[in-house]
Amino acid sequence: MSESEPSEPKPDLALVRTALANERTLLAYGRTALMVSGTGVSLFKFFDETLMIQFAGGGLFALGLAVGLIGLLRFMRLHKRLHD
Repeated sequence: MSESEPSEPKPDLALVRTALANERTLLAYGRTALMVSGTGVSLFKFFDETLMIQFAGGGLFALGLAVGLIGLLRFMRLHKRLHD
């Protein structure tokens, strides 16, 4: 490449690293949400249908959904801040 040809702008590596870390964090939230919700569903499926098991299963399922939603909201907020 000669000096007269314009070179492509280099990406800001700190921004790229932060964006990739944000994606990894979203995946971690997703894994956690899936595990907690799956535990709640397994309580319903494999244990006696007592009131305590139903509350625990429903609570864990709802907690898993909340963790997933929180992770998604945090991802979207940081993604917007990085790319604006």
